[in-house]
Parts: sequence; C-alpha cells; structure tokens
Amino acid sequence: MHIPDGYLSPETCIATYAVAVPLWFYGFKKLKEKLNEETLPTLAALSALSFIVMMLNIPIPGGTSAHAVGAVAIAILFGPWVGFVSISLVLLIQAVVFGDGGISAWAVNSISMGFIGSFVGYYVFKLLKDKTKFAPFIAGYVGILASATFVGFILGIQPIFWVSNGHPEYFPFGLKVSLPAMIGAHLLVGFAEGILTQIVYKLIGEKTAQRLIA
Repeated sequence: MHIPDGYLSPETCIATYAVAVPLWFYGFKKLKEKLNEETLPTLAALSALSFIVMMLNIPIPGGTSAHAVGAVAIAILFGPWVGFVSISLVLLIQAVVFGDGGISAWAVNSISMGFIGSFVGYYVFKLLKDKTKFAPFIAGYVGILASATFVGFILGIQPIFWVSNGHPEYFPFGLKVSLPAMIGAHLLVGFAEGILTQIVYKLIGEKTAQRLIA
C-alpha cells in the first residue's frame, strides 16, 4: 500500500501535505496526552510490530503493494489520533531508511494507512464491541479495506487529470484498474489485519484496553 515517489503529481502531493500537517500537529498533542510510564512500552511495542508487518509486502499490479498495517490495533487501544501519528512515524522511517514509500508521498501514505485506517477501524470497533467478541477482527478488516480504497482512488485519478500528449505523466492506470487491484488484494490481506488486531486486543487484555481507551 506504500506509494513510492513519482507515482503522484506534485499537486496531489502538495494537497495531501496541506491536509496532513494540521492533522499531525493535533495528533502529536493527543499523543502527548496518552504517553506515560504505562502506555509508552505498549505503544512502542505495537509500533515496532506495525513496522515489521508493513515490511512484508505482496506486490500488486501497478507497482504498489498489499500488506497488513497494524493501525487499528493501536487505534482501539490508544485512540485513532495516536494510531495516526504512530503509523505516520513508522512510514517516515521506512521511507527514509529503507526507501519503502516515497518522501513526496509520505503525507498520502500517512493519511491512507494512518488516519483513515485508524479512524474507520476505531469507530467500527466502538460500534461492535458490545455486540460481538470479534469486534477487533472486523474493525481491522474494515479499516484496512478503507485504506486500500483511498489509495486506489488517489492512484486512479492520476491519469485522469495529468496527461501529456496522450500519455499519463504519473501513475498510468485509471480507476478501473487501481480500485479493483487495491481492494481485491486487501480483501485477502484484511484477514491478516483482522487476526492481528484480534490477537493484540486479546493479549493485552480487554480491561487494560478499556482503561487506555478512556
């Protein structure tokens, strides 16, 4: 799901950075509110786990990839803002150190995997947590599908708006390719994300999770 440099127009990158910067600013404020001696080790461990699972990429058509993220597990324990910031920092390290995802695309990658995944998954969990014991699994599954849909949309609009002499200037495949590719791959990867979220929630313990959410 990491979008590399060169796949998005400068206008897309600038617009997504304009959206992401104030979200990061507010998210860091929320992160400071959550950090203490109890939450820091758990958050650090989950961020490291997210780093590892995101490095296990499955290539898909068009040059991007499918993989689990771990955002929803962080979001349901610490809140979606913390999930967003944590995933953003993981993505920054991956882009700078490993070249996994572009610097120009850091904002859109953070919005898709961090912001959208965390918030969608968090509210799905909140909606279902009193109705089914599989709420973490469903939240993880739906959250990563929402992220994949956004990535497919962002990639798919590139050849619609940025064409030179009849040829796409950036990502070459339209929505008819990008959306089915991203969503289709993550219909399977979603099971991994859901299982990961369910296991993390159970291992940490429901009472602990409820205390951290409050």
